Amino acid sequence: PPASQAHRVAWLHPTRPPNPGSPPGTTLAAVMTTLADAVLPLIRTRAEVWGWGTANAHGGQMHQAIDLLEGALPSTTPADAYAVVHAALASAVKVIARADDSSGIIGDACRRLLELHPVVAAAAGVTPGKLVDWMIKFQFDGDVDYFEIDPVAYAAALGDKGMAAYRARLDAIRAGLGPEPPESEYWSAPHRHERFVLHWNAQRLAVLDRDVDAIIRTHARDRRVAVWLKDTAVALAEIGEIDLAIDWAKQAADHDLGHQAQMAARYWCDLLAEHRPADELAARLEVFRRWPSSGTATWLHRAAGPSWPDLRDEVITTLSARPAEAVLFSLGALKDARLAYEQAFTLHLDDDRAWVELAKAYQKVDPLGTLPIHQRLVEHELVKADAKHYRAAARRLATMRKIAAGTDHATAVDELIARLRGLNNRRPRLQQEFDGAGLP
Repeated sequence: PPASQAHRVAWLHPTRPPNPGSPPGTTLAAVMTTLADAVLPLIRTRAEVWGWGTANAHGGQMHQAIDLLEGALPSTTPADAYAVVHAALASAVKVIARADDSSGIIGDACRRLLELHPVVAAAAGVTPGKLVDWMIKFQFDGDVDYFEIDPVAYAAALGDKGMAAYRARLDAIRAGLGPEPPESEYWSAPHRHERFVLHWNAQRLAVLDRDVDAIIRTHARDRRVAVWLKDTAVALAEIGEIDLAIDWAKQAADHDLGHQAQMAARYWCDLLAEHRPADELAARLEVFRRWPSSGTATWLHRAAGPSWPDLRDEVITTLSARPAEAVLFSLGALKDARLAYEQAFTLHLDDDRAWVELAKAYQKVDPLGTLPIHQRLVEHELVKADAKHYRAAARRLATMRKIAAGTDHATAVDELIARLRGLNNRRPRLQQEFDGAGLP
């Protein structure tokens, strides 16, 4: 199995006996039945899961089931483990097919089972022909079409003959689809799903074969999209071709100024940090200059180490054109609340999220200095006339009173509350929320 899964194989041995802690006379079938009875009812449900809240609750229950399953694996024979994992996966897919999984909780549970499946299949010695049939059906005729399975992960379970049979099945499907459409027509051509699955498999099989040319051909395609170049770099790194991976990641970063290129640039820098640390700082500086933000500045700051004083002025000056980024960088990376406070006012910060973070940090330095920030946030809350914003404003005003208590600012805060009550005297819900917060 892939290195990421190798640590999970140790407990899987075809001749493992029942749990030594089981009562005398416990059979393998009883162990399997007990595990299935504990796990599968938490995966399956007849309840309506189109509702977001219900789906989230059931998704949490599914993760509990997988926790139980993983915890029981050391005392379970591989064949029994495979039987439960396989049944749990089939049930999980049926659940997500009719669920509102906007939060992704059920999907993550399915992916956990998909990660376990090839590992237990290899240890259990599942018949390669049976496994190939399942892999083809799952991908091309399954209950859902938004999960991929990785043939690299199944290589140990399939063996050479099983993998050859799997490739032959893919080739037969490909032959039945007709000529490959041009890249520009890919998403409108017939058999779109089948072609996507075939392409995914071609990419992963190129990795399995450690075929550099095939990896470049299947991942980079026509090199039109930055993320395709990054995908090429990731695949090359997976097979240990680090120099090539760094080169392709840099190509992806240089592709344009879009979001995908920026993500590729971060990956490029991460590769350098791991494999060519002497080159990391220059790369981080290049990335910051192309995409100045609190995020790229933070990575540059971390890489700079003792060289940071030489870069500080450039970073601070560059970020001043984007006040929110400047303030968040000063707060997060530099841990300098005083600098962030100065920047917020001199740069005319107009980002409530950044003001909120500043108020939290600056209160530890100068609580009274946060009163203007809280007032600004209260006034912004009251722009929208609804109970949620009234409640948030009331809580913030209560915080202001607590901060100002016993100081010369206490009267000013109470006068602010009185003024806001007067300006909003036709908003009874606001008055109610203010009363509920104990405001005068």
